[in-house]
Amino acid sequence: MKEPSVTVGILSGERLAFAFNDTYLWGTTPIEGAQEVYIDEGRIAWNGGRYDQLCFTPQHPDDSFCLKGVTIGVKFHWERREDQTFRGSLRLVVDEGRITAINELGIEEYLLSVISSEMSATASLELLKSHAVISRSWLLAQIRKDKVQTDSKPVSTRHTDDELIRWYDREEHRLFDVCADDHCQRYQGITRASTPLVGEAVRATRGEILTCDGTICDTRFSKCCGGVMERFSSCWEEIDPPYLVARRDSRDELDFPDLRIEENARRWIETTPEAYCHTTDARILAQVLNNYDRETTDFYRWRVDYTQEELASLIREKSGFDLGQIVDLCPVERGTSGRIVLLRIEGTRRAITIGKELEIRRTLSPSHLYSSAFVVDRQEMVDGIPRRFVLRGAGWGHGVGLCQIGAAVMGEQGYSYRQILLHYYAGATLEKIY
Repeated sequence: MKEPSVTVGILSGERLAFAFNDTYLWGTTPIEGAQEVYIDEGRIAWNGGRYDQLCFTPQHPDDSFCLKGVTIGVKFHWERREDQTFRGSLRLVVDEGRITAINELGIEEYLLSVISSEMSATASLELLKSHAVISRSWLLAQIRKDKVQTDSKPVSTRHTDDELIRWYDREEHRLFDVCADDHCQRYQGITRASTPLVGEAVRATRGEILTCDGTICDTRFSKCCGGVMERFSSCWEEIDPPYLVARRDSRDELDFPDLRIEENARRWIETTPEAYCHTTDARILAQVLNNYDRETTDFYRWRVDYTQEELASLIREKSGFDLGQIVDLCPVERGTSGRIVLLRIEGTRRAITIGKELEIRRTLSPSHLYSSAFVVDRQEMVDGIPRRFVLRGAGWGHGVGLCQIGAAVMGEQGYSYRQILLHYYAGATLEKIY
């Protein structure tokens, strides 16, 4: 099999600024330096012409271009804008009145950036090799999924008068394979400084993927599982791949309580059980977390406090439901890691049920809660109405598949990348396909 290429959606807007650091070709015409495009009567205006799309190709593998003002961490607490530099081709297309910038390049070149963008380029070699394999596997699984997609794709939203159940995957990407942010995989071009170790990790695992029963594994990952891994269906469609199962993130993988039971979940979340991802070792965390990720310091166990007014206003703004004063937040269903899948919010005017995992995190935070694995304490009760709510939680992200901080600790403890992968993807097989 030949190495595939990938198309990555970087940003979109009515006006985009970019610059070629080397000489690119538009057809056979050389193009250099700073450029600007904007929407004019539904087409791309550039250099005095109007176009439905523009494509610029490099002349050499190391040629690059810079896109101005790329947003990273979209809607998360670390959201910011920065200029980013990319190798490969640049394609500009019109979509719904905006110009979308798409980068096309080989998968192995793409992975050099993903590994340095998702984690620090100074991480251990075994951790970097693990991430190279799962990033490659996830990408190829999504591309293959798109090719066999039918009209019977699963419904991702159920919205009634008293219920909002929604899950977010990547079906919205019609013009490219993946986006460049946390919605898919972080890809920030060559802006994130790579190292010889990252190159070694990608080269050493070239073409390697995880498979199960002849199918490429959908190798999801998150920052910190909180001690136990979550099942796929808690976060996305109602399927549970056999390689994404509940396991404790420790040497004894089967030693954990049934966190779908409320009493067990509360006891687990309110304590700090031993796990690979339960670490405060700054040296290890620096290997895993980029500068803006290190702004998050309480990821294994965390706490958020709201006044009645803050929580009621937040829920009204995020969900579109006016529930009056908030009386209680009641878990209806929890997943294998203790993450809440369905949450009933009771108010003085009405009650609603929301889910899944990410919808809960978005509804109960100005940006996102670290995870949906939390318990609620109601405080300062007045006539049955709490004046304050305390949310105590576990983990950072959805908790499905590889736990990046746990994998970093495993790498430091001498585990090989194969051992790390099989810990997080039970029963999977490592295969080289090109």
